[in-house]
Amino acid sequence: MEQYSITPLIILLPLAAFLLLGLFGNRFKPLTAGIIATLEMTATTVIAYFTAFSYFTSDRLPDGTFATFTPFDYVWLPLGEKLTFNMGILLDPISVMMLIVITTVSLMVHIYSLGYMKGEKGFQRYFAFLSLFTMSMLGLVVATNIFQMYLFWELVGVSSYLLIGFYYTKPSAIAASKKAFIVTRFADLGFLIGILVYGYYVGSYSFEYSAHLKAIATAGTMIPLALGLMIIGGAGKSAMFPFHLWLPDAMEGPTPVSALIHAATMVVAGVYLIARLFPLFVGFAPDVLHLAGYVGAFTALFAAVIACVQTDIKRVLAFSTISQIGFMIVALGVSTSADPHHGGLGYMASMFHLFTHAMFKALLFLGAGAVIHAVHSNEMKDMGGLWKYMPLTHITFLVACLAIAGIPPFSGFFSKDEILAATFMFSPTMGYLMTFIAGLTAFYMFRLYYNIFWAKPYEVKSGHGGHAHKPHEAPAVMTFPLLFLAAVTCVAGFIPFGNFVSSNGEAYHIHIDKQVAVTSVVVALVGIGIATLMYRGASRKVADGLERGFGFLYRAAVHRFYIDEIYQFVTHKIIFALISKPIAWFDRHVVDAFFDRLAWLAHVTATKIKGLQGGNVQSYAVVFLWGILAIMVALLFITFGVFWLM
Repeated sequence: MEQYSITPLIILLPLAAFLLLGLFGNRFKPLTAGIIATLEMTATTVIAYFTAFSYFTSDRLPDGTFATFTPFDYVWLPLGEKLTFNMGILLDPISVMMLIVITTVSLMVHIYSLGYMKGEKGFQRYFAFLSLFTMSMLGLVVATNIFQMYLFWELVGVSSYLLIGFYYTKPSAIAASKKAFIVTRFADLGFLIGILVYGYYVGSYSFEYSAHLKAIATAGTMIPLALGLMIIGGAGKSAMFPFHLWLPDAMEGPTPVSALIHAATMVVAGVYLIARLFPLFVGFAPDVLHLAGYVGAFTALFAAVIACVQTDIKRVLAFSTISQIGFMIVALGVSTSADPHHGGLGYMASMFHLFTHAMFKALLFLGAGAVIHAVHSNEMKDMGGLWKYMPLTHITFLVACLAIAGIPPFSGFFSKDEILAATFMFSPTMGYLMTFIAGLTAFYMFRLYYNIFWAKPYEVKSGHGGHAHKPHEAPAVMTFPLLFLAAVTCVAGFIPFGNFVSSNGEAYHIHIDKQVAVTSVVVALVGIGIATLMYRGASRKVADGLERGFGFLYRAAVHRFYIDEIYQFVTHKIIFALISKPIAWFDRHVVDAFFDRLAWLAHVTATKIKGLQGGNVQSYAVVFLWGILAIMVALLFITFGVFWLM
């Protein structure tokens, strides 16, 4: 336990950076503030890696599993002899793995932001918010109990709101931040109710389920209900249907924020929640877990179709993220057993894909940021032929595209293959559906790749003073994170992930299912081939013909199948007209009217009796005399009237 004595610094250092820059950031030069936050994040990453190395190299227990450590835990709020709210740090395989993911991506984003955000107003505030988010996410994954997780869960939501709305003078950014906050708050209400139901029946919020198995079994159907409500909270954070609509709009925030929050960390909070509660789902609510898997499959297909027609490169990546999170949820949903050689394969595959996806999706977002930084536009029509201007960005972006498409030997191939193998074990229909979605993924990612780097040659435009504006490679402070994440993407698939993370803690030796792997690669190559045919050259005849041919389906996908419009209609036309408007009428004509009349009565009464306070001493004497007489009459009545009545 001594080697974990510095582990609390993983949370305390980002907190200190947030307080320092949040309270005194304006006293520092912008670059100085950025360097302070980046150095703090470097120290946090080093400690996280040291913790991970110490944990995964420690001796296993006699049953072959990793031990669970709580190097820091104390009672924060006692509610009685049995029920308490604790704050602490829990180290087990998935929390330690998440420490590596969060700190690695956050450090790369911090370094990248030194160049990308240079010259932006609010530079110090930006890094303060980054530190707050990192602290919140780290606190969430090392929580020792569900209630602590919920506290940091809400902090993650607040910091996400602040970062999405960083450009607070931009109306679209304000609207996007409010949309994200409101949608996730509705989902989080379900999470909170689920937590309270669970705590009421079990008498504990701890993740040590073995000590409360009797209470959990006695609770009966209330446990599946509580877990189902908690999944609603996870669906909100992870942008699962129907709570997905906030994530594409969240692209209004700075691109490095998208890489950190909306690709690698915050959006996998729902996946992590299900993984953390996995023993409860398997033992007491398998049907709820399967339902989550079906929702994940629909979300993956739904988002992939929309990604095929988007023109804003960040929104393509946003819908890609939604789809890939769906893959992770599906992998957990098809897990029918804690045994890693049966249903537990899905659990391991989900965590493996979470790990690999975080790296190559952050790389894609940061690469997109470098492109936007060069051409000053998010739209594909303003790009094309950039490979010759931005060779490093081009090759790193291609690596990430190959990884997400599932092409070996890149990391996405290995993790996605495990997911597909798990789905085929659960149901061949589910397996073929997810394979088809994997093919769509390859198509829309290479559609994006070709439109950015290989389509019509980029048109060099004249800038101020008639000087030609040529796109150029990003500065070294921005290209280093691209190269680093690309290198990780190339080798991460060869990590024996199952030896470290599995559903029951035992080592799971990954085996490539040749039939599944060959099928998925062939489907991916077909998707890439179709994208090459349609978008590789300057001509768009094939693409334009398909757009006209699909007609309504194409227009519906462009408009995200009108889900936003449906929400708008339901909330503004139905809910407002049937609920909010009548309540507003009652409030205005009944509640307000009552208090208005009460105020009027007080005013009239005061007007009538104000003469009693006119300042005339003789009037005061008369009132005083009448008061004495009234008191005397009352006393006489009380004294003699009572006896007379008796």
